[in-house]
Amino acid sequence: MTSQIILITGANKGLGFETARVLGRDGATVLVGARSTELGEKAAATLGGEGADARFVQLDVTDESSITAAAELIEREHGRLDVLVNNAGITTTGLDAPPPSAIAADLVRTAFETNVFGVITVTNAMLPLLLRSPEGRIVNVSSSLSSLTQLSDPASTRPNLLPYNTSKSALNAVTVAYARELAGSSVTVRAVCPGFCATDMNGHAGHRSPDQGAAVIASVARLGADGPTGVLIDEDGLVPW
Repeated sequence: MTSQIILITGANKGLGFETARVLGRDGATVLVGARSTELGEKAAATLGGEGADARFVQLDVTDESSITAAAELIEREHGRLDVLVNNAGITTTGLDAPPPSAIAADLVRTAFETNVFGVITVTNAMLPLLLRSPEGRIVNVSSSLSSLTQLSDPASTRPNLLPYNTSKSALNAVTVAYARELAGSSVTVRAVCPGFCATDMNGHAGHRSPDQGAAVIASVARLGADGPTGVLIDEDGLVPW
């Protein structure tokens, strides 16, 4: 990944931060996307202290003006983008969610704003820069909870989280849509499931560490143009939609 320019959204903590750490160790220039200037600069400084070329980029995936400014900054300073990791994501219910029939539509709408519409807005803003890369890559951080095949299994014990699960299923559809558009171009598009990692999002209930999940995300970010596009991947390989 030496000399690669990589933007990671939501990179000031959790999976995003650990992914930045892994890819920074590869020699890439890591752009630490974060809403908070204080937290983003602190994260970039921490990574820099470890020897990474890490730079803070103010970026709120629900704020189009913030996204536009970030794209303009990257264009001025780097002229291209090699990898976009759409990592920023939220859950609006936690793991102890009520059944779907008791979920307010606003909770679903809020999840989609970050997990789906934010990804679309960021991707559209960064795509001209990705197309300037000889081998651009878009990596959308999804979840096994997005798999309709797995969720519809009568034996499944996976949490039935209406806002989160449906937004990640929609993210998978977004992944396929961009992969179809960009087929034949220099840009590949993949979704990745890092596994159930202990993060703020789930109250640190996950059985995997953030660095384990980041290793999976980083491995997909490293995949070349000869790898599959328009797919969902976890540490064991392809995950069924």
